[in-house]
Amino acid sequence: MKHLFYGAAALLLFCTACQKQSLTENLSTPASANPLPGSVQYTIPKGGHYATNNNYKPVDLSELRFTVRFDSSCVYQTADQANQWDINKLYGFADNNANHQEFSARIGWRWSEGALRLFAYTYNKAVRDSKELAVIPVGQDVHCAIKVAKDRYVFSVDEKSETMPRLSTTATAQGYQLYPYFGGDEVAPHDVRIWIREEK
Repeated sequence: MKHLFYGAAALLLFCTACQKQSLTENLSTPASANPLPGSVQYTIPKGGHYATNNNYKPVDLSELRFTVRFDSSCVYQTADQANQWDINKLYGFADNNANHQEFSARIGWRWSEGALRLFAYTYNKAVRDSKELAVIPVGQDVHCAIKVAKDRYVFSVDEKSETMPRLSTTATAQGYQLYPYFGGDEVAPHDVRIWIREEK
C-alpha cells in the first residue's frame, strides 16, 4: 500500500512540474504568436541599436509601401526620461545617392504618453526633420508608404497622409534600404520585435 501511495505522490509532483513548465513557456512566448504572414521579423536585441536582417540593399524607387506589426515589446521606458521623446527608426531609404544622414526618408516610431506613435522622419542636406503621423494599435497590421513626388515626400499611415520637403535632385529615391533601429542616445532596454512585409 505504501508503494502505491508513494507512486501516486511522485506522479502528482511530476504532473505539477509539467504544468509549471508549460505556464513558464507560455509566459515567455512573444505577444504576437501569429506574425504577419509573408513578413520579415526584425529583432533589435537588448543593449543594441541595430535590428537583425539588415542586409545592404540598393534601392531606386518612386514609392515604398509596407505593412508593419508591432507586438508588446514596443512598450519601453528609457533610463533618461528625456530620451523617451527620441524617435526610433522603422523603415525607409537613403536618397540622392548619399549617406542617410545627409538625405533620407523614413517612418519613425516611439512609445510615449502611453501610446505607439509613428512619424515622418527626413534628412535634407544633413538637416533632420520629423512630423507625427498617427497613433497606432499594438498587435495590429498597419499599412505605410513613402512616396517620392519631386520636391516632396508623401508619408502615409493607413488613411492619414503628410508631406515633407525633399531636396534630393534624383528623379527617384536612389540609395539604400534603411531598417529598424532603436535610438537616439539609448540602446534597446529589452528585445524589440517588429514584423514588416513590403507591398507591391
